[in-house]
Amino acid sequence: MSGRRHDNRGAAPYPRSLRVNQVLRQVLAEELERLADADERLRLVTVTSVDTAPDLRHATVYLSSLSDDASAALAERRVQLQRAMGRQVRMKRTPTLEFSVDPAVVSGSRVEDVLRRIRVEGPTGPDEPEDPGVAPR
Repeated sequence: MSGRRHDNRGAAPYPRSLRVNQVLRQVLAEELERLADADERLRLVTVTSVDTAPDLRHATVYLSSLSDDASAALAERRVQLQRAMGRQVRMKRTPTLEFSVDPAVVSGSRVEDVLRRIRVEGPTGPDEPEDPGVAPR
């Protein structure tokens, strides 16, 4: 026996790609924190996750928010971030980084906006009374 547990399909319980994504997220978050000390545009940038391609040639870095200034700063520092990944993580290839806003954060913000509108307007709308038997004040 190899000492590894496998399920019925033969896949390991901790796939390599998930481990790679977690390590890259940690390395990039730490490096961005260091860069934020020198570059004001990167202060509010938070790495939420990383998704690497199966061949490890490309990685999409998902961020909590991405302003135009932060996007320009990340484009300028992309090679520096890739170099830091190459120094800290032993991999066959160092992936090319692409930065994107996390779609989960965007959809969560939309849900919060809808819930705020419902709370402010009430369940029946902004101009209608909530109880038809009670006149508005």
